[in-house]
Amino acid sequence: MATDTLKSTPGAGGATSGLRRLLLDNGALTALIVLVVALSALSGDFLTTDNLLNVGVQAAVTAVLAFGVTFVIVSAGIDLSVGSVAALSATVLAWSATSHGVPVVLAVVLSVATGIVAGLVNGFLIAYGKLPPFIATLAMLSVARGLSLVISGGSPIPFPDSVSHLGDTLGGWLPVPVLVMVVMGLAAAVVLGRTYIGRSMYAIGGNEEAARLSGLRVKKQKLAIYALSGLFAAVAGIVLASRLSSAQPQAADGYELDAIAAVVIGGASLAGGTGKASGTLIGALILAVLRNGLNLLNVSAFWQQVVIGVVIALAVLLDTVRRKAGATPVAAGTGGGKGKQAGTYALAAVVTVAVVGATSFLHSGSAASTAPRMGLSLSTLNNPFFVQIRAGAQAEAKKLGVDLTVTDAQNDASQQANQLQNFTSSGLGAIIVNPVDSDAAGNSVKAADKASIPVIAVDRGVNKATVNALVASDNIAGGELAAKTVAEKLGGKGRIVILQGQAGTSAARERAEGFARGLKAYPGIQVLAQQPADFDRTKGLDVMSNLLQAHPDVQGVIAANDEMALGAVKALGSKAGRSVQVVGFDGTPDGLTAVKGGTLYASVAQQPSQLGRIAVDSALRAVRGKKVEPTVKVPVKVVTKDNVAGFSG
Repeated sequence: MATDTLKSTPGAGGATSGLRRLLLDNGALTALIVLVVALSALSGDFLTTDNLLNVGVQAAVTAVLAFGVTFVIVSAGIDLSVGSVAALSATVLAWSATSHGVPVVLAVVLSVATGIVAGLVNGFLIAYGKLPPFIATLAMLSVARGLSLVISGGSPIPFPDSVSHLGDTLGGWLPVPVLVMVVMGLAAAVVLGRTYIGRSMYAIGGNEEAARLSGLRVKKQKLAIYALSGLFAAVAGIVLASRLSSAQPQAADGYELDAIAAVVIGGASLAGGTGKASGTLIGALILAVLRNGLNLLNVSAFWQQVVIGVVIALAVLLDTVRRKAGATPVAAGTGGGKGKQAGTYALAAVVTVAVVGATSFLHSGSAASTAPRMGLSLSTLNNPFFVQIRAGAQAEAKKLGVDLTVTDAQNDASQQANQLQNFTSSGLGAIIVNPVDSDAAGNSVKAADKASIPVIAVDRGVNKATVNALVASDNIAGGELAAKTVAEKLGGKGRIVILQGQAGTSAARERAEGFARGLKAYPGIQVLAQQPADFDRTKGLDVMSNLLQAHPDVQGVIAANDEMALGAVKALGSKAGRSVQVVGFDGTPDGLTAVKGGTLYASVAQQPSQLGRIAVDSALRAVRGKKVEPTVKVPVKVVTKDNVAGFSG
């Protein structure tokens, strides 16, 4: 693979054998070339300057995280906490600089120090506490994420403008995140190849006991290794928050897996002893190219996960084949083969340019589609409400002859920013966005505005940017309606619990605000507990089961969506609809079925299919230069057993 400089085995002569050796010894690089060529052939939007810069920006955060993880994996460890540490570091910076007036320079130092301290704690638990790296860093994953939520109160914090420039471009075209990625990559390469600590990483990963017997202070080296991982995580968190102009407490969720995948795809062994920064960079680029290309080809986000998993498996398989073929890594720090490796990279670049140039002719003569092209980025498709928005949008697009591309941000503001960048660079006629977070979507919408692409926001607004229209129901008004519904059902007196949505999301905040406002009019209603269940049915079941142990006398439940309400109904059993009244939110098919059956007293329905239909219609009007209403409010309705038969979402 590209991460190892390898010696040829005796007898491997001839052009065919040489080519085979080149492909085996540079597997990750070969895979990247194949991907670039294939996507250039499949999509005319892939090989543009704007899109290639998008790929660099989208790889930056993962790459910086992965450089830090490379240190750990080379030393035969693992670090599952880097995503949470990145979020915590960014939150500390925003919290100290914005909320407490700390000078920005000092806030940045505190942020970086936070990452280093988290790494030192990991290193101490592993080296001196004898905890397995998996367990120690898994604990830090939870601690760091929890502290991020505690510090932020579950809400995004605006990022200082002076630091947010890290998410901008130089000269109007060169993205700063790409420069940060290159600088951190060079730093990682120097640490691994030119320093004592780097040589120690390879020694510990190759044989920890032998390293200890040779006089290496293994415990102190592990402290330094995990501290470096924390440092790189902090830098990644700052870059990510700069792109989103806010510190998101739920940012970088799951990024530790992408970082580990990038290191493994780049040729490092989880057994330790091998791995290089150049290979890690190639691994991060492969993941970014895959996601970018699959977005452009309108491949489902669910299938994207399958494809990425297959790529990781193939990367490890290729590494196994390479080792069985007799390739032997050159010892770390030796110079043999570096010139040959540089020549390999140069040859790969020339071949790629030549083949990609040839494939460009496949698109140069193709006729442009006459159908208007639009993109719809949904915050998640793991929720029936947003699935209904998609269904309504797709039905209207088919009716109007619109070519609609739908993507799933999976409740990740950074991933949604990537998707919106892809839409913009593809030159779509219009973009419809259902923001994961209203603040975080601002920069991406500004870029679309700059490219003169109409943007329609659906269900949630976009802050600090101009959209052509907002198609939404009022979450706060809906929350007030839910509170009023359960209070009136209980006769103005009673004990209730509230199941909140995922901390940090605008929908959770707005609905909670509506619940609070609505309950002010009913002083006889006592709120026994408020707990998050993350808009998830299973978590709703678990949280409600726990609350029943402490509050068996509960009489009512307000849930911030139908999925959590249905989980609560399951926990309540025979009490649901009899001694305990449950009110949900969204009017999903399963929720309406429960209303019809009497276990769910009511659901505040937002008519999601109607939201999707109106959004597509408004986008098409904007594309054709027709007048678009700046705000289109789709009324919410309280659906009970009395009117559910006539309701359609």
